[in-house]
Amino acid sequence: MKLLLTVLLGTLLTFCTDRQTVLESVQRSGVLTVVTRHSPTTYFPNAEGRPAGLEYDLLNRFAEHLRVKLNLIVAEEFSQILPMVSREQVAFAAAGINITEERRQYLRFSTRYQEVQHQLLYHRANPPPPSQLAELTAEHVISVIAGSSQEFLLKQLKTEYPELTWESMADVEPATLLESVWQKERAYALVDSTEVAQMQRFFPELKVAKTFNEVPASGLAWAFSRDYRYDSLYVESIQFFQNLQQTGELAQLIERYYSHVEDQQFDYVDTREFYRHVQDRLPAYRAKFETVAAQLKLDWRLLAAIAYQESRWLADAVSYTGVRGLMMLTEDTAADLGIEDREDPFQSIEGGSRYFIKLRKRFDEDVLEPDRTWFALAAYNVGLGHVFDARKITRNQQANPAFWVEVKQRLPLLSNPKWYRHTRHGYARGYEPVVYVRNVRHYYDMLVYADEHRGTDLTSEPTSTSTQPLDETATPSTTQNSAVMTQ
Repeated sequence: MKLLLTVLLGTLLTFCTDRQTVLESVQRSGVLTVVTRHSPTTYFPNAEGRPAGLEYDLLNRFAEHLRVKLNLIVAEEFSQILPMVSREQVAFAAAGINITEERRQYLRFSTRYQEVQHQLLYHRANPPPPSQLAELTAEHVISVIAGSSQEFLLKQLKTEYPELTWESMADVEPATLLESVWQKERAYALVDSTEVAQMQRFFPELKVAKTFNEVPASGLAWAFSRDYRYDSLYVESIQFFQNLQQTGELAQLIERYYSHVEDQQFDYVDTREFYRHVQDRLPAYRAKFETVAAQLKLDWRLLAAIAYQESRWLADAVSYTGVRGLMMLTEDTAADLGIEDREDPFQSIEGGSRYFIKLRKRFDEDVLEPDRTWFALAAYNVGLGHVFDARKITRNQQANPAFWVEVKQRLPLLSNPKWYRHTRHGYARGYEPVVYVRNVRHYYDMLVYADEHRGTDLTSEPTSTSTQPLDETATPSTTQNSAVMTQ
């Protein structure tokens, strides 16, 4: 929905009389209207075209908590979001909003659900900016989004560092701002660390020049009006987040969107190598992945990501343990699946895919997507029995065995005699499936990006010197968090 729709919704809260709170009005109308923005960290369409994003998932749960429907307004510019809250055009804003002292003067914030820092990025082919703020001059123009916490930060710092220079850009999302630096259209960009974590693997030449440790880490939260009529809705949001924290659901959601990109340092070499293999190896097998995926109702890019993690898309790959082929099937697994030639690409893809589906069906009904997929991937790597053992340990420790975020913390315990002695299937190198799942999720994300930019040489350095306004439609869509990786 476009921001222009808010003209029609401008009277959203006019039915709130002095005797009626906003929460009462929302519950009476059955609709919760919230403003957000397009971003890989907030709200975006996933690979199946369905809405996704951390903010979107949180808002859906909050609407369910209130037993109302969610009406989401997507702002065209970040600078338009907070004024909509102040003008009482929406119930509140949920758009990856940083808590700042300036904003506290006219807004209230819910419980912070994520910590963030400000990071300055540049293209690694260019000279890095000075690491010390005092050394930045008017030549070091920093690009920020108008109305963002980064713009506010630079205004604060300028009193102490008068040479600080920046340009404030409207009608631009963080992803497109970072892309403009990747395209060498702009020298530097200052954005949230969460945006960097999501987008750096799509623009591998970007490098963090500086994390602004001069200011404490901020937090992301929902923003509410300070008018007393919002008190009950504000308190309800506090209780909602407390419940999410106590049940572990908040950690599960953050794991879904960030864990696999925050668990390790960004690997520039691996990313470049991956995109090279997308160009020179994947074309030989892409049609086979698509055919098998269509037959089994899977996302071909998930199958290709598994194959890349297993064999780097080498049909004749053989490990020291004897597994072989694109999907690295064991001899016993291949025989059980009726696969005669493990090094035949089509047989290997079909066999590995059917094996993955078989594993995914073995988990209880309370294991929902995408956790069910993560569990199946872990079982593909370490074996179903060991995953069941880790789930049992998770349950014994009073954590939720249906959440991957909980079970992945217990899998490494399977290499500790204190723990594996008491399991049914014994010792396992439990950290390996954790890394395995994380890597497959990485490769899946990058395959989606490569698929959307098919025909583009992703292995070459960007050469554009255009100074035209940024095209928001060029924003890559991150989809590692799609609710179900099936068609």
